[in-house]
Amino acid sequence: MKTIKIAIINGPNLNLVGVREPDIYGSMPLNDHLEALRVQHPEVAFTFFQSNHEGDIIDEIQRVGFSCAGIVLNAGALTHYSYAIADAVRSVHAPVVEVHISDVNAREPFRRISVIKDACAAVIAGFGLKSYDMAVDWLIDNAL
Repeated sequence: MKTIKIAIINGPNLNLVGVREPDIYGSMPLNDHLEALRVQHPEVAFTFFQSNHEGDIIDEIQRVGFSCAGIVLNAGALTHYSYAIADAVRSVHAPVVEVHISDVNAREPFRRISVIKDACAAVIAGFGLKSYDMAVDWLIDNAL
C-alpha cells in the first residue's frame, strides 16, 4: 500500500477546541480527533500543525505545499481577511480543502466571508470535527 502525505493546518484558537465554546465546537479536543484520523487512515502520513500567528501558517503552507498530496486548512478567523494565506494557497502545488467545524453561514455575518475559498479546491463546513474526516476523504477521492 502506497503511503500518501496529507497536512492538516489549523489557525488561531483551534488549539482550544474541546474547551472553547463547546456548544459550537464540541467537547472533544481537536488533537484527540486528529489522532483518531491517523488510526482511520493508516495509508496516510499526516502532519498536524497549529498556530495563532498568520505568518507561521503561511510558512507551513509553503513548507508542505510542494511535498504533500493535499492540505486540510482550517484558518479560523484568518479565513475572513487573510489575503496572504489565500496567496500562499495559490502558490503551492498541493490541493487545499478549506474546513470549518461550525456552520459559518449560520453564524455572524463576518464569518460568511472567506477570502481563501476561491484559492481552495473545496470547502467543507458545519459538520463538527467530522468536517476534517470529510476533507481527508475528499482529498483521497478527488485529488490523489
